[in-house]
Amino acid sequence: MLKKYLLTGEKIIETSDENASILVYISPDEAEKKYLIDELKLDEHTLASSLDPDELSRLEFEPNHVAMIYKRPENLIDKDQLLFKVTSAGIYLFNDKIIIVMNEDISIFDTKIFSKVMSMQHLALKLILRSITHFLGHLKAINFISDELEKKINESMENKYLINLFTLEKSLVYYLNAINSNSSLMERLKNNAAKIGFTPLELELLDDIYIENNQCYKQAEIYSNILASMMDARASIVSNNLNILMKTLNIITIGIMVPTFVVSAFSMNVSIPLQSHPFAFWIVMFFATISVMGFLFFWKRRKW
Repeated sequence: MLKKYLLTGEKIIETSDENASILVYISPDEAEKKYLIDELKLDEHTLASSLDPDELSRLEFEPNHVAMIYKRPENLIDKDQLLFKVTSAGIYLFNDKIIIVMNEDISIFDTKIFSKVMSMQHLALKLILRSITHFLGHLKAINFISDELEKKINESMENKYLINLFTLEKSLVYYLNAINSNSSLMERLKNNAAKIGFTPLELELLDDIYIENNQCYKQAEIYSNILASMMDARASIVSNNLNILMKTLNIITIGIMVPTFVVSAFSMNVSIPLQSHPFAFWIVMFFATISVMGFLFFWKRRKW
């Protein structure tokens, strides 16, 4: 699928004009791939890298354009059970246009980041900045979800919430690798700034993006370390909750067995004391009650 945009007055506007300067290809089909490779001279391997979620970020220089592969987070899907995934996207920077290739249909120009775009190089940098802010938003969501799961684990006797925490920890490992990969891309962009044609203002933005990416990496690392270090403690909480439940059930079981034994003793089909007493039933009930109270007193005395 192809979406076309124009850069006019430092704003990005969607258009159907054939001369659009911003082309966004979303999961391009075979015909679109053939056009990109044959007509626009995109490298076939680099184009495939734009759609490969396992591809690392990198910078490539082709005869008529600059290719950037960067990492971005995927939108969360409920069926993945809280697994936050990362994917790749490609930016192909020409002299008069920019081509963006991704495998997910999202609104990439719907934030304030793109309110003032001065050039195609500026747009390429802001696309990377958009990815970093997307990562930061997901990190906040992961932190909020983990806090909610911790509260549920304190009362849970199931492994479901622990599995969700393991999934979040796995997501953070993916995020750390992706953010670090984007950092390598930005270092190459800084080293080749003159070759790409960045202005002093764009170089300043690139420095800001690099700092923002490092802060994002440190935040993801902190969340990952916290989840990993506390996982054993949370597993112990679930185990302890189960032990408390078993203890409670044992108390109830023994508490029922004690008066049952008393009543059973007086119910045997043999000659027993009090069997002709007019208040035999109430005397038996009294002994049964006393046995329960004695059991509870013994339990509390031993602090079990």
